[in-house]
This record gives sequence, C-alpha cells and structure tokens, in this order.
Amino acid sequence: MIQVASQIHVTETPRFTKTAILVIGGAEDKVHGREILHTFFCRSGDINARIGIIPSASREPAVIGDRYQTIFAEMGAEKIQVFDIREREQASDPQIQKDMEECTGVFMTGGDQLRLWGILAETPLMERLRHRVWRGELTLAGTSAGAAVMGHHMIAGGGSGESPNRSLVDMATGLGLIPEAIVDQHFHNRNRMSRLLSAIAAYPDKIGIGIDEDTCALFERDGILNAIGKGTVTIVDACQLSRTNYPGVAATDPISLHNVSLHVLCHGDRYNMKERSVVY
Repeated sequence: MIQVASQIHVTETPRFTKTAILVIGGAEDKVHGREILHTFFCRSGDINARIGIIPSASREPAVIGDRYQTIFAEMGAEKIQVFDIREREQASDPQIQKDMEECTGVFMTGGDQLRLWGILAETPLMERLRHRVWRGELTLAGTSAGAAVMGHHMIAGGGSGESPNRSLVDMATGLGLIPEAIVDQHFHNRNRMSRLLSAIAAYPDKIGIGIDEDTCALFERDGILNAIGKGTVTIVDACQLSRTNYPGVAATDPISLHNVSLHVLCHGDRYNMKERSVVY
C-alpha cells in the first residue's frame, strides 16, 4: 500500500501499517449505526482507545471537534483530546507533540483541505504522525477534506459535470500518507468522476480513488483496500494507459484516455493496491 516516501525531509521507507487507515468520503453517519466511526473506534483500541481529533480543516474547529469528541465518548473511548491547531506554530509545540504521541487513533475532520495542508504540512507534528502511521503505531482516519489530503498529489478543488479537462481540477501537494493514491470525496454525490479522471490524466502512475458519502476505503497493512458503508468506492487505474492527448490540449479541451481500468466497489468488496486488482 504505502511503499515510497514522497514528502521532503522523510528518509524512511514506509511499511504496510499494522493498523488501518480509514479514508472516508464525508457525511458519514454520526447518529444511527455509526458503522464507519465505530470501525475507527475499534481499530484504535475499542474501550482502550486514546483518540486525537484534528479539526483544523474546519472553519469552526471548536464546534466540529466537540461533536466528534461526544461521539467517541459515547462509544466509550478511554481518552479523547481535540487538537485545536489553527496556526502552523502550534504544530511545533512540544506539549501537543507529546499528547499526540499517546494517541492510538487520530481523526482528521472535514472542511478545507488546503487549510489543513497549510497548517500541518512539513511540521514536526505531521512528520511524527506520518512516521507512527507507517510504523503501525496508530490508526488514522480522515473524512472529506481529511480524506483528500491523504495522497502526495491532492485534489484541492474543481468542478463537475463536464468532460475531463485540465481546468476541471485544481491539484496541490497533499500530506503523502498514501502517496500512491489520488483521493476524491463526496464522489458520486457531487458527480466528480470527470474531475478524478482529469487528475489521473495528469498523474497516470497514481491510483484514483473516488469515495461516496457515508462510505470508507479502509487500507489494511497488507495493501488490501476494503470498501465499507452505504455507497461505493471507485478505483481508476491508468497503469496500462495506451494513449492520452493530455500533454497537448488546451485547458478547456476534452481529454482522451485509452485503456483505463475502472472498478466500483460496494460494501465488503476488496482491492489489492499492490497488484492493482480486485480480490475475489
């Protein structure tokens, strides 16, 4: 799953995590069954879980942080702490780093992925968090914006409903937690297939992962992606791409993509990220 370190200043080659990474398409059920959130809670240690919540992507971090704190408290987590980090300087605070070190699970909320990246990227806190995730020392989850930042290349914004084209997607650098993936969220709910195809046209060596609302792509230590939830996880794989006009077209011209693999996973379906194939 995670094989190549992509961020500056990171020299260690990451290994498959012993614990899971949960990439959530947003709008996950917070009221009824809470299947996805409960999966994160269990993977973080169940009643022994020590959960850290990072609401930095949100415009109302205190409000959203309190909401998730209440949810995980109701589930019975041993300890929950909201890391209300609003400035990059806070990500260098030794006390915050010490508190994060005690977490068995970290949850990044939704909001604006550029805001989240701007606060956390290449900070001591983020470097240590990435290191612990790669070593399998904690479970990590991100929803909506918290999902978008998972790849080395990140979809920062864009449109929908058009044919794939350069202007349809705004790309930026992500946090590199799953460097071989480009993640899009609220996927079919907001008609973002063309946006993901446009991103993959620019980076055909990456695996495009589009995740619907109340749906999760759960990455296991052995490189297996599990689909969980009510919607679908869409996989776009251009490793066998035979032709594209991407390098020569204008910003609003349609993009051609030949010989691209598409997989749509429902709850319980699995995909091998290493072999780039569905697991039957």
